[in-house]
Formats: sequence, structure tokens, C-alpha cells
Amino acid sequence: MSTVTVVGYGAGNTASVQFALERLGASVVITDDADRIAAAERLILPGVGAAAYAMQRLDELGLVAPIRAFRRPLLGVCLGQQLLFERSDEGGGVDLLGLIPGTVRKLEGGPDRPVPHMGWTRLEGVQTDPLLTGVREGDYAYFVHGFVCPAGDATLATATYGTVVPAVVRKANRWGCQFHPERSAATGARILQNFLGLPL
Repeated sequence: MSTVTVVGYGAGNTASVQFALERLGASVVITDDADRIAAAERLILPGVGAAAYAMQRLDELGLVAPIRAFRRPLLGVCLGQQLLFERSDEGGGVDLLGLIPGTVRKLEGGPDRPVPHMGWTRLEGVQTDPLLTGVREGDYAYFVHGFVCPAGDATLATATYGTVVPAVVRKANRWGCQFHPERSAATGARILQNFLGLPL
């Protein structure tokens, strides 16, 4: 049985991530203890809401350094993916974890594109990666976000919402999903199952 540590800093989707992992047979630990996070087998950084508040909480709890130093599989979910990047334009600008190059910017809406982007959207440009084994071009995932990560070398899959939305990213041992795999039915379950099987 895989053991997954979820960073417990008050993110709203922590419980749904926990339940999705437990349905797959994982043992889940939710903690804000820096030593337990540093020693984790696999680490998930959840998140919904504001980047500045999330970084403030991680800093107050002393979790920024152990997350930056983590060398085993790490998955950022929704806001958790955005936190992996260098900076966000949100609230006038905030420094993030700096694990993937680039700045997170506000998602531009339109007459038929309300912000936040909320709902089921097709995955496109799906690349070969252990996290995406069994995920096919055109599979749907469930998104809720008002900011968008930059496309670049780290992008493994995209979605389209008026612009290219990096839906899955990776740099080294750090992956991110802009969508909510815990709410993305079979596609999300497959991604979480793949995460549980990533080599340590």
C-alpha cells in the first residue's frame, strides 16, 4: 500500500483529495509538520483560493523549505500546481515556490468565457509521461481556476479556454495538475493511481 502525505495548510480541497486517494487503496497522512513532510514517501500539495494566502500559510508553518527540498514524487493540485511556479500576478504579485520557471497570470475571460474557468474541459497535446499513462487525447478533466500557468518546457498536457491552459506540468520529481483529479472521474482516478505507482 502506498502512503501519501498531503500538506495540511488549510486548503479547501484537502478532504476530497484524501478520499479520492483512499478509494484507490492509499494510506493518507494529512500534516503541517515540517519533519513529516520532509520524510514523506510521496507528497501532494493541494489548494484552492488565493496564492498569497497559501504562501503566507506555508511560510508561517515553516513548510516552504521542506517542500522546495523534497526529492521524491510531489504533485501540486489546482492552486497547488500554480504554487510550483516562480511568481503569480495575483494581488499585485507574490513569490511562489520557484520550482518551475514562469509567472502565473490572470485568466482572461470573454462574453462566452466567464472567469473562473469552471467545468469539464478536454485534455489536449497529451505527452508520454508516467503520470499520464492511460490518459488519452480528448479525455475530460474538471477545472476550477481564475489564474493560468505559463506554457513551456514543463507542459505535459493542455486545455483550451480562450488561451492555452497548461493542464499538467512536470519538472524533475514535481508534477502539477491545474484541474482537480479528485473530481475528474476515471481520468483523475487514473492520474492519481499513476502517482501512487511512481518510483521513489
